[in-house]
Amino acid sequence: MPAIFAPGFPGGRAPPSVAVMATIPTPGEEPQDPTDAYVGMDAEEAGSRARERGWQTVRTLPPGAIITLEYRVGRLNLEVDGGRVIRCWKG
Repeated sequence: MPAIFAPGFPGGRAPPSVAVMATIPTPGEEPQDPTDAYVGMDAEEAGSRARERGWQTVRTLPPGAIITLEYRVGRLNLEVDGGRVIRCWKG
């Protein structure tokens, strides 16, 4: 088979004929922290506590906020009203 040269491709060679895909990352472990424990807490205290316990992201939301619903490993959502957590969930 004759050599195929592709202008603009590194080294003037043809691109590989087999696609190589990146590996899918394995999500880390989430803290085994009961979300009910945050309800009723002061919002700042709850955020600090969540970070100390290993939550990578702590999202504070007002009641009725419009949010995306994708699940994010390591994220804790705190719904806050009047400076107090009224609801808490993972993702």
